[in-house]
Amino acid sequence: MLEYLIRRLAIAIVLAIGAATLVFMLLHAVPGDPVRIFLGDFATEAQIQAVRHQMGLDRPILEQYIAWLLGVARGDLGRSLAQNAPVTTMLMQRLPRTLELTLVSILLALIVGIPLGIGAALNRGRAPDVLLTLGALGSLSVPVYVSGTVLVLIFAVGLHWLPASGYVEFQQNPARHLALLIAPAITLASHLAASLARMSRSSVLEVIGQDYVRTARGKGLAEAAVLVRHVLRNSLVPITTTVGVQAGNLLGGAVIVETIFAWPGLSSLMFRGIQTHDYPVVQGCVLLISALFILFTLVMDVVNAITDPRLARPVAA
Repeated sequence: MLEYLIRRLAIAIVLAIGAATLVFMLLHAVPGDPVRIFLGDFATEAQIQAVRHQMGLDRPILEQYIAWLLGVARGDLGRSLAQNAPVTTMLMQRLPRTLELTLVSILLALIVGIPLGIGAALNRGRAPDVLLTLGALGSLSVPVYVSGTVLVLIFAVGLHWLPASGYVEFQQNPARHLALLIAPAITLASHLAASLARMSRSSVLEVIGQDYVRTARGKGLAEAAVLVRHVLRNSLVPITTTVGVQAGNLLGGAVIVETIFAWPGLSSLMFRGIQTHDYPVVQGCVLLISALFILFTLVMDVVNAITDPRLARPVAA
């Protein structure tokens, strides 16, 4: 297990460096001068050159990359063009809010998606199975901006059960904070819950047909015990893999959701950075979101190895 963890951690580090390099190269490949775009048409050439020198953009690209990578290693992502504040500080202020929204969405999806998928598998070909399949396909077909807008129109504008949008710190007003969290969390969770339901159904159906499950039933083991000890345990690996992969989609979908519900997280900060041509902020947001995706994947790999120790064994040559 230790060797497996070290191997996965090494891969995660390589991926993180690769992501950092890709982010740097892509943003520097965008046409135009970011400083000139940000300062506008009325800025003098002296002002533009002064800002370029301050940000180190007048140096060779390789020198800029090395300096930026060393800064990332120290936790220094530069300064925002728009707010003249450290990008790292801005990201750390927004990170807990995005993590809260993402983790609550994952929890909701797990609570809803897995039981529905198991129930559909146990009722294969019957009405519950058909309804779940149609519901999952419908949920996956609806974009998050549509489902988010519909939630606002129904529960905020129509029924007045929830606030339409906004953000309040939990310490200031816990009830208001949770009320504002419900709609964006449900919006984000809907796609993941549908994916988990479909994956749970497929995985459980595959495991139910295995010989060891039939043997357990033949020995007179109770159906609940068969389900918990044999079926669910051996169905978890593809389910946790789905969670790890879809976590990245949640972070991507959060750009729209945070904008719709005025949730001040990383994604809304990145969107504002794009609008204002604040490329250090965009660069930092993309890098941090990439790192979170790599971290989620690493955690799911570890969970899979704990669930199925065979995955941690080295592959024979």
